[in-house]
Amino acid sequence: MLKFTPETKFEDMINKVVWGDCLEVMKNIQGNSVDAVVTDPPYGLSFMGKKWDYDVPSQKIWEECLMVLKPGGYLLSFAGTRTQHRMAVNIEDAGFEIRDMIAWVYGSGFPKSLDIGKAVDKLQGNEREVVEEKEQRNPYIGSDGMQFRDAPDYAGKKEVITKGTSEWEGWGTALKPALEPITVARKPLSEKTVAENVLKWGTGGINIDKCRIGTTTEIHAKSSEAAKGNGIYGEWGEMKTETKNYGRFPANLIHDGSDEVVSLFPISNGSQTTKVGKTYGENDGRSYLQTKPHGVNINDYGSAARFFYCAKASKAERNMGCEGLEEKGIGAKGNGLGRVCEICGVSQLKPELCSCKVKSWINPPSNKNNHPTVKPIALMEYLVKLVSREGATVLDPFAGSGSTLVACKKLGRNYIGIEKEEEYTKIAEARIEIVKKENRLF
Repeated sequence: MLKFTPETKFEDMINKVVWGDCLEVMKNIQGNSVDAVVTDPPYGLSFMGKKWDYDVPSQKIWEECLMVLKPGGYLLSFAGTRTQHRMAVNIEDAGFEIRDMIAWVYGSGFPKSLDIGKAVDKLQGNEREVVEEKEQRNPYIGSDGMQFRDAPDYAGKKEVITKGTSEWEGWGTALKPALEPITVARKPLSEKTVAENVLKWGTGGINIDKCRIGTTTEIHAKSSEAAKGNGIYGEWGEMKTETKNYGRFPANLIHDGSDEVVSLFPISNGSQTTKVGKTYGENDGRSYLQTKPHGVNINDYGSAARFFYCAKASKAERNMGCEGLEEKGIGAKGNGLGRVCEICGVSQLKPELCSCKVKSWINPPSNKNNHPTVKPIALMEYLVKLVSREGATVLDPFAGSGSTLVACKKLGRNYIGIEKEEEYTKIAEARIEIVKKENRLF
């Protein structure tokens, strides 16, 4: 970890986690020196009561990112669905060109919805009918599909499902989160064409071939030896074929491979197309028009989800390398969350969102990597690879627990990570260090 001071030099930040305010740190980064910015900034949702999440990054922050990026360099920034518009507008107003948006779709989001029916019954003093008791679900599952903390206290506990009779039964206040948008923006080119820009700066394009998805098998008939037989069209001997594999073009959709998401895609039972082309064969020294089959063997079996990148995350990767750090609960005192409802996971700081019949406030179990929004390393690897070449320098001005930096280390990219919270810089350093020492791939 490198603690930032006004005297900190740009070259000292390379391959370091810099502890400091990104707005101040980026002023010491040389202009036109960074190849890409890949980051997961605050969403402006006051997530879990965290002070650093009170607003999306300001236009000024993105202006500093623009200054340090090389012309044609890409910025990839996560956002929340409720504040994506504010994030994108600030990025655009800073001088970036908005090029696209990537949707990261996952199946593990936990709905933060008020049960209006329960709330109405509570106000009116209505009795609710118990219709089911089922095993308690663990509310501590992040949007990346990983459990925030071990929660042994939930084993064997039951959740009571009730039903009311008011006209507001079944109404709520929020949808289940299943998507996070990623703004794809680019610093304007300095040259007249993209080709000229990539030759001068090494930036301006996206790495299509290295990010292709899966393979498609094509089977073509090779040129045959002279046709055999005495028929007017001749008679083909053994057909010779060649096979080529082409990955599918990367799309602006990424999913997590969960059963919930994969089930949304159509299933194909398989198909093969065959076309008839024209060629000329020889028979007794004369040319005859003949037909020759050729085509594409699609092997189109299974879910269409395979056509899009799948960023599955290891459940162990959150704490990998953090074995020597102190355990801290995300909801521990001083972290902004406080105690939570044992049934629905709602913070005690906002008790009005909890409509559970039995109130049971507990302290969440602890975790050594207590960052609340850890992104899968596989996902960050794909994004880093999409917008940078090996040996490039990637900046993450909101490094958090370091998933982007770990991805850069694994892919042979240089990195500069900036993080304002000291405890998160230590976590990021520990996760990077395990890759350095053991070449562990999570």
